[in-house]
Amino acid sequence: MADPDLDFTSGDAGASTTFPMQCSALRKNGFVVLKGRPCKIVEMSTSKTGKHGHAKVHLVGIDIFSNKKYEDICPSTHNMDVPNTKRNDYQVRCTLWALLLCVCFNFIMSQDLRVPEGDLGKEIESKFAAGEEMLVTVLSAMGEESAVAVKPMTK
Repeated sequence: MADPDLDFTSGDAGASTTFPMQCSALRKNGFVVLKGRPCKIVEMSTSKTGKHGHAKVHLVGIDIFSNKKYEDICPSTHNMDVPNTKRNDYQVRCTLWALLLCVCFNFIMSQDLRVPEGDLGKEIESKFAAGEEMLVTVLSAMGEESAVAVKPMTK
C-alpha cells in the first residue's frame, strides 16, 4: 500500500536553494545572497590586504524580485551563498485578478504568478487585451518567482 506522506509529483530533485562560492570568485552581473535576498551583483571592489587581515570584497547587489539595493563586505577567502536561479518561458493564456495563468511547452501550469508591477505589467496586460500571443520569461530563485520579460510568440 502506498504511503500518503510520500509525494513524488513535483519532479524536484530536492536540491538546496543556494550553494557556497568563495567571495573572490564572484563576478559582476552574477548572483549572490545579500541580507537573505537573491541579488544580482552590480558593483564589486576589492581592498588590498591589510597589516593584520585579509583582503575585503565590497559587494553591491540589486534584489532580483524587489529591485532594492543591498550591500555587504566580506573577506575574500570566505564563502558566500549563491542562489540557484532558473529561467523558464511560459505562454500567457489568461490574466485574471492580477494573476497570470501560463502554460509551459510541456503543459505545466503556473497559476500563482502575479502580474508584475510597473511598465512590464502594463505591457503584458495591454498585449493580452489586444489579443497578442506572447511568452513571459519567469525567473525563479529561493522559492520565489517573478515575470522579468515579455516577448512575442513565434510559430
